[in-house]
Amino acid sequence: MADDIIEYFLKLKLTKIEELNLEFTTVEKRQSDMIFKCQTEKGNIAVHIEFQSTNDKKLAYRMLRYSIEIIEKYELFPYQIAIYIGKIEPKMQQKIKYEYEDTNKLEYNYKLIDLGELKFEEITNTGYYDLYSLLPLIDRKKRQEKGEEYIKDCAEAILKTPIDTDRKKDIAFYAEIFSGLMFGEQEVKKAFEEVVRMLDLQESSIYKSILEEGKKKGRKEGIKEGIKEGIKEGIKEGIKRGLKEGKADTAIRLLKKKFGKLTKEAEEKIIKADNEVLDKILDNIFTIEKIEDLDKY
Repeated sequence: MADDIIEYFLKLKLTKIEELNLEFTTVEKRQSDMIFKCQTEKGNIAVHIEFQSTNDKKLAYRMLRYSIEIIEKYELFPYQIAIYIGKIEPKMQQKIKYEYEDTNKLEYNYKLIDLGELKFEEITNTGYYDLYSLLPLIDRKKRQEKGEEYIKDCAEAILKTPIDTDRKKDIAFYAEIFSGLMFGEQEVKKAFEEVVRMLDLQESSIYKSILEEGKKKGRKEGIKEGIKEGIKEGIKEGIKRGLKEGKADTAIRLLKKKFGKLTKEAEEKIIKADNEVLDKILDNIFTIEKIEDLDKY
């Protein structure tokens, strides 16, 4: 999804993308949502993507601090984007500016994108299919007017994409989670039951069992609450309420859903992992691109 976000929203043509691992220990006891080193036609830059679900009056200051740490550690100037996924319109400042004489100046701003302002057709006409997982969060006016019918529109759009079934399942998986931020549980369940039915019955039954078991153990609710509180940090806090065995089980099931299967070595590593490692795996479940990425944890 990161590639599509960068190319569509930032209008950058990527030749190579590499995820960077930067924990902002000096300014925030949290990890930023996504930081990437990107090779573009204009040279190397860092791209920092932050998801925001509430109107945080201090976001501009936090983004500035992140910017400084990225420059200090990687010697790359960051292109920063905050993606707002809240129900109401954003009211956050995007700029910090001051000037004392000619020697003390600062003018800083980041890019803020309100998904609610985007029209449904803007995404479905792009050809960036990974962005379809964000459909439940866009077009604030239409989703308020149509209610449950809007979720069905999102599900149908995913089904109609000209991509392979496994990729559709991944997109539907994230879309269902994001739908829970805007709509009631029963509305979401009803809309995505049709998606599940249409996509490989045997595989979809496993998918449903993962979500149901995760819900019983508090995992899915932890993810939902996590996204509401600020994506990854909230997910970490939500999942902390679960037991270590439940975390390992959920991580294994979600990774099997994403990659089809796991090696015995990978499963054993997850089972033996401590709470901190399991939290990191679950925090980054959206951005893990291949099984080998688990070696980072």
